[in-house]
Amino acid sequence: MSSSKISEALTFECETGNYHTFCPISCVAWLYQKIEDSFFLVVGTKTCGYFLQNALGVMIFAEPRYAMAELEEGDISAQLNDYEELKRLCLQIKKDRNPSVIVWIGTCTTEIIKMDLEGMAPRLEAEISIPIVVARANGLDYAFTQGEDTVLAAMAHRCPDINLSVDNTLVQDQTMQGLLSFLPSKESKESQKSQDNPKHPPLVLFGSLPSNVASQLSLELKKQGIHVSGWLPAQRYTELPSVGEGVYVCGVNPFLSRTATTLMRRRKCKLIGAPFPIGPDGTRAWVEKICSVFAIKPNGLEEREQQIWNGLTDYLDLVRGKSVFFMGDNLLEVSLARFLIRCGMIVYEIGIPYMDKRYQAAELTLLQKTCEEMGVPIPRIVEKPDNYNQVQRMRELQPDLAITGMAHANPLEARGISTKWSVEFTFAQIHGFTNARDILELVTRPLRRNLSLEELGWTGLVKRDAISA
Repeated sequence: MSSSKISEALTFECETGNYHTFCPISCVAWLYQKIEDSFFLVVGTKTCGYFLQNALGVMIFAEPRYAMAELEEGDISAQLNDYEELKRLCLQIKKDRNPSVIVWIGTCTTEIIKMDLEGMAPRLEAEISIPIVVARANGLDYAFTQGEDTVLAAMAHRCPDINLSVDNTLVQDQTMQGLLSFLPSKESKESQKSQDNPKHPPLVLFGSLPSNVASQLSLELKKQGIHVSGWLPAQRYTELPSVGEGVYVCGVNPFLSRTATTLMRRRKCKLIGAPFPIGPDGTRAWVEKICSVFAIKPNGLEEREQQIWNGLTDYLDLVRGKSVFFMGDNLLEVSLARFLIRCGMIVYEIGIPYMDKRYQAAELTLLQKTCEEMGVPIPRIVEKPDNYNQVQRMRELQPDLAITGMAHANPLEARGISTKWSVEFTFAQIHGFTNARDILELVTRPLRRNLSLEELGWTGLVKRDAISA
């Protein structure tokens, strides 16, 4: 469906407010754990280091695979040589950890002082013989989860080229970092051919998910006779999937528009525009879309979805009829709103820092369809919302729940509006059929807390204090 047709039914607004989101360099938190042979070097100031140290909650005994390259006065005033300093740090990383790849994460400061990280990386990569991937994750240009988007877009350039032989088996480019070692041996060729379904072209999924969640989604597709050729990112950098002409790609997160664009335009892949596998409704639609592209008739999805809904009855009874307001933080807002509407909630507004209508077209269509089927108004979608205006709207609407960034949670609570941190949905497992319960566990926690307060007779006191505030 074209964006023009969507915009006739959905209301999009842009208030040109600032990004009121978590800093995107926090993507290091889940990416260094996902890519097990990587090392992330964040190039920034002490403030960035304090943020990572506090936000990620690193224990004193932990040894994470990331570090800070702290810029000081000498760096900013160009009295020190950027190249030599980064070379010294990377050589130390190579000696101590010997990773398969070093990822440089640029911050606001590197943007402001115009550090040429992209120019230095190839030269240093050749000198120390370790791949160096450069990703910008500064809060000037990007919202919270878009940090992952810039990293994956940079890694998409490093994926090996694919060649499809006559029998349609997958052969990786011999020139890409010795990846021939991962080709199947003679003994396993027959079993490999049976795994690589010859009935459809190669399929690569992109988006960083915990290994167990990625396995669940791959299994759901396998039940439909669809084989996943690889994930971006892979668990190891040396196992990046092969991409190129003839390869289909599909995203699992709504904030990966830059990665999708890179795979389409630079690597000539074909993008499957599907809703995102968040909630049982979204997961079913995601699988169905992939099946339709490969001309495969889906089997048992309706029963699978209904089975999940039947297991959510206790939560659905609690949220049905309740209202929610999304302030906007992690770009998951449209998918979460669509799922909560299907659960019976009323969504007043979907605030979102950045909206790519083309990449999220299928999700927006599903949102519209869900509202029609549930018989509720389509919520307004506000890009780059002005938080002052949002607070005024919330004072009038008085939603039962506001999903917001941490900066606004306590002030809203003080005014009698229950809140849930949006960052929690980013770090929680929310994809696939089996994790729908975890989404509702997060959403209902403030509501259950309020019920407990009512039973104790504290609600009236809390509301009087909020009004006086």
